[in-house]
Parts: sequence; C-alpha cells; structure tokens
Amino acid sequence: MSKTSVVEKWVEDAAALTKPSKVIWADGSKQEYDRLVEDMLRDNTLLELNQKTYPGCYLHRSHPQDVARTEQLTFICTREKNDAGPTNNWMEPAEAKAKAGAYLQGSMSSRRMWVIPYLMGPAGSKGSRTGVMVTDSPYVVASMHIMTRVGQVSTAWAISRQTVVSSCTSPRRS
Repeated sequence: MSKTSVVEKWVEDAAALTKPSKVIWADGSKQEYDRLVEDMLRDNTLLELNQKTYPGCYLHRSHPQDVARTEQLTFICTREKNDAGPTNNWMEPAEAKAKAGAYLQGSMSSRRMWVIPYLMGPAGSKGSRTGVMVTDSPYVVASMHIMTRVGQVSTAWAISRQTVVSSCTSPRRS
C-alpha cells in the first residue's frame, strides 16, 4: 500500500469515527491562511490587536474546558514507559486508543474536519518529519500554517519518507 493510500485510509477512518459534516484538506496557501484569519475575526475567535503596534497579531483565548490545556489529561503513549520521560504521564498505546476512540466518537458532528499534511523542518533535511493532523479547529489549522510547512510540500516529502505521524484533535468539552 502506498504512503498516500495509508494516509487517505487513516483520514477516512478518522472521519468515520468523528463524523464531520465536511472534510477539507489544508493546502498551505496564503489565501487559505488569510481566509481562516478573516473567518475567526468575524466570529470573534480571534481579536485583532493594535495593528500599528503589533501588525498581523491577534489574540486567541482557548475555551476554559478545552482538555488540551489540562496537563493531567495529557499522556505520552509509547510501548515502553521509560520512553515517555520522567515528567510525563504515560499510557499503553492500546489503552489510549480505546479511550480516545470513545471520546472522539461523533465529536466533529456538525463541524468541518480539517486534514493538515505538514512538514516539521526543511524539505530535504534528514531531521525533518512529516505528519498528518485532523482537527475541527480553524485556529489549529492557522497555527500549523505558522509553525510548520503545510500542504503540497509536506505531501511530496511524506511520499519519499518511511514514516508519517498522525494525530487527531477535537476540543470536546464535558
């Protein structure tokens, strides 16, 4: 099975689990980023800072119940507990997958699911890593535009590499 078909299958499985109303693949373009920012300004997800003092800067506040902010609910899932490091919470991967599957079931219903192919590091570097993230948060998509290389450059690099890291985020609140 090719790298792209493995990723496409993973995205299909994530969509089947989370049940979004629409699936959108991030293309990494400036137009996409600008559209995300405009949409978040319009719905007050972002607040524009003084553009004379802080050009291109915005304020974003996460929801107080967003579990991504809760350290005791964040786990490193590796085969060996020691691989998680001494200061991290650890959980066996199978246990984590079962728990996360229950939390994520239907978590994106009536929301759009963004698929973000990304590259951490410069294309061509032995230290660079590719990943695919799915999220229902436009803020996460915009942030990934800033922190990584999103879109075609990451897809092309992923096809030529051995591994792709995948992750799924949804700010499901209790």
